[in-house]
Amino acid sequence: MTEGNNVTENESGATKDAVATEPAGEKMAEVEEKKENGDSKVTVQDQDPDHGAEEAEFVHPEGGWGWVVMLAAMWCNGSVFGIQNAFGILFLSLLKEFGSEHDEDLRFRTALVGSLSMGMIFFCSPIVSVFTDIFGCRVTAVGGGAIGLVGLLASSFVKTLGPLYFTYGIVFACGCSFAYQPSLVILGHYFKKRLGLVNGIVTAGSSIFTVTLPFVLTGLLEKVGLQNTMRVLSILMFILMLAGFTYKPLLPKPANTRTGSRCPPLSQIFNINIWKSLGYRIWAFGIPAALYGYFVPYVHLMSHVKERFGADANKEVLLMCLGVTSGVGRLIFGRVADYVPGVNKVYLQVSSFFVIGLMSMMIPLCNIFGGLIAVCLLMGLFDGCFICIMAPIAFELVGSKDVSQAIGFLLGLMSVPMTVGPPIAGYLRDRLGSYDVAFYLAGIPPIIGGAMLCLIPWVEARRKRREKEDALKKGPDVTEKMLEYEKAQGDTPRKTGDSESVL
Repeated sequence: MTEGNNVTENESGATKDAVATEPAGEKMAEVEEKKENGDSKVTVQDQDPDHGAEEAEFVHPEGGWGWVVMLAAMWCNGSVFGIQNAFGILFLSLLKEFGSEHDEDLRFRTALVGSLSMGMIFFCSPIVSVFTDIFGCRVTAVGGGAIGLVGLLASSFVKTLGPLYFTYGIVFACGCSFAYQPSLVILGHYFKKRLGLVNGIVTAGSSIFTVTLPFVLTGLLEKVGLQNTMRVLSILMFILMLAGFTYKPLLPKPANTRTGSRCPPLSQIFNINIWKSLGYRIWAFGIPAALYGYFVPYVHLMSHVKERFGADANKEVLLMCLGVTSGVGRLIFGRVADYVPGVNKVYLQVSSFFVIGLMSMMIPLCNIFGGLIAVCLLMGLFDGCFICIMAPIAFELVGSKDVSQAIGFLLGLMSVPMTVGPPIAGYLRDRLGSYDVAFYLAGIPPIIGGAMLCLIPWVEARRKRREKEDALKKGPDVTEKMLEYEKAQGDTPRKTGDSESVL
């Protein structure tokens, strides 16, 4: 692949200098549209006959090397969340290794290792987004894979529980965070029309690993023990590190990057453009609001089943239903999202929050085990819908140049309800004697959060109307050029830095 054909804004510098020397009336040959929500600047130029062909816009390859990148990102999602979601299997082995299964204090301290690890993945996301903007997806992902490998390998040598808080809960989790986020951002370099489908396939990787890895770990723990099992898991992180080398960036570099300067500009370290978008602000606070109840069923459903149906109930079937249908939902709704224009993709997330909220309220009403299976099937399906279209919506709201920090800050905000929601439900169970009220209340935040997200398409439509009105005030020439640009977006010739073939 060659990147020489990609046209960046820096390459048009000579043209802009030439225009600056012309009379003021001829400066209108260049029209710049700076969107309120921080989207990348769009430049449409009248071409002087001496300057050759019209400036080409970047067009995503929609395939080629992008399929390799997709598989690498899929491995990343599977490795990171497969290991994290399988901590319950490691949990029992850790109890046996460092004490007794019946030691309540040890159970709490051991569970804290897994909670700290999952929380750190999301808590570090805003920092990861800054590193991604400065160093790029490839360096960030490879560095994250290396850190995660060191943390997991070091965890296999500890002899007491204390060091695991650092090696597994912090080092390994931080490495996972640095590897995970670039895997979402890089997909936008290669895909646009198929971005929903590709995100669905990538995020389905975590479902595949979540379903299969527990069986593998159970066999490994029986045959080789806890320490060697962690060393085998380190192989997954090593492959993840190698997969990061496939993340070759294609998008043009931002025009505000100061060449020759070792220090990046402040706007690149903390991108305030994303917060100028009202649609993004609603999205960034609406989703965390929904998540206060979203994860309660995933944490407490097994305990509820044990209390309601007895210890002999086949609880693993419910986990299987959640994992399998979540993977199916990511594939189905990822493809559906490609046919939903613009920010209207938000309505898919709205529907997922409504369904999951209602299903949470249905859990206490299920007096037969078959009813719970039906609830878990629907919950898993729409969980996949919510997860697979997060990145496509971020691209629609803020544009490809700002998407890294947009996703990073959202994941960082998500860490709060993910940490707070389940313990509140556990507290209610201890005070009231059952999980019924906890599940009823858990259904309310997703519905409220989903209702908040319904405002985004209206806000974005109003913004676009205001932009057109401003263009009309500037004059017919500017309006005509903007309309020509919008029309050109639909039939721009394929001119990319990658191979033009689509596998």
